[in-house]
Amino acid sequence: MIKLTIDGKKVTADAEATILEVAREEGIEIPTLCYHEALTPIGACRLCVVEVTEGGRTRTMAACVAPVLEGMEVVTNSEKIQNIRRTIVQLLLARCPELEVIRKLADKLGVKDTPFKPESEDCFLCGICVRACDEIVGVNAIGFTNRGVRNEVLPPFAEASNVCIGCGTCTTVCPARTFDLERVTKSESMHTFAKEYRRDYCSICGTHYMIPESYLSE
Repeated sequence: MIKLTIDGKKVTADAEATILEVAREEGIEIPTLCYHEALTPIGACRLCVVEVTEGGRTRTMAACVAPVLEGMEVVTNSEKIQNIRRTIVQLLLARCPELEVIRKLADKLGVKDTPFKPESEDCFLCGICVRACDEIVGVNAIGFTNRGVRNEVLPPFAEASNVCIGCGTCTTVCPARTFDLERVTKSESMHTFAKEYRRDYCSICGTHYMIPESYLSE
């Protein structure tokens, strides 16, 4: 166990914990979008940024991936941190102006509009669905494709996945609730050898799943 200070409060924490985990245990709210308790944190959205002072040096860090250290001092809600979060939300608001989860964040942080060019996307690239497919389902049916402003979540090469089991985990964990399983099973192929699928339903629970036709012929 180690001792540290969060927002002026002295706390004791497990040496393996992150700043975000300790803060939440203490009832301190830190906003996140790319964090999920069941998945490995990656610090992608940066909304959980905090100020950390250690050894006389202060810097900003993503709380979800920053381990707690003996004697560190953490500030989670300074004006500097609030300004960083507002800028991030402005960027998100420009990319996904219609998403309820983004609008709620904007309202909470007092962001009324954005100076950035508006788009009309339904995915803010948090990566939770990608990590869930990898770490929970274990099939890696989806991932990030393209780069920069063209970055999106799709099966490799935008080809209908031949490993997707149709479990719907990606749609369940999506914080925006906008990920559609058809992005995985009916993607437009860049190749002439696109896989064919048959949709079946479980006789017990009624949930649908996808069977690659190649499996049926084996």
